Amino acid sequence: MADAMYPAATREIAQQRRDLTPETQAAFDAFSRQVFAEGALSARMKQVIAVAVAHVTQCPYCIKGHTKAALKAGATPQELMEAIWVAAEMRAGGAYAHSALALAVCAEEQAKQGRPSDG
Repeated sequence: MADAMYPAATREIAQQRRDLTPETQAAFDAFSRQVFAEGALSARMKQVIAVAVAHVTQCPYCIKGHTKAALKAGATPQELMEAIWVAAEMRAGGAYAHSALALAVCAEEQAKQGRPSDG
């Protein structure tokens, strides 16, 4: 599935990152291995979480890579879709909750203008 907006994730690009900042790349690789290792959460569950988070961060590379890793770790398409829906609800919930900030500014601005607030 080619996408003209995003370059393909190639070995050449990965090598270029390693060549430009080898110590940082090695540290990131070690961090990633540790994060996705078996622990209190299974490696499978961590990949399911990663798929959900990738949809919130909207990273196409992460969506593709972690979906493949989750399936390889034993996750089902149904589990992944449910996790994606959880992520969608959480993102929507964040916007809903943060509406309190906009409503507070509206009330402050209306008060400055001597108008009663609507809420």
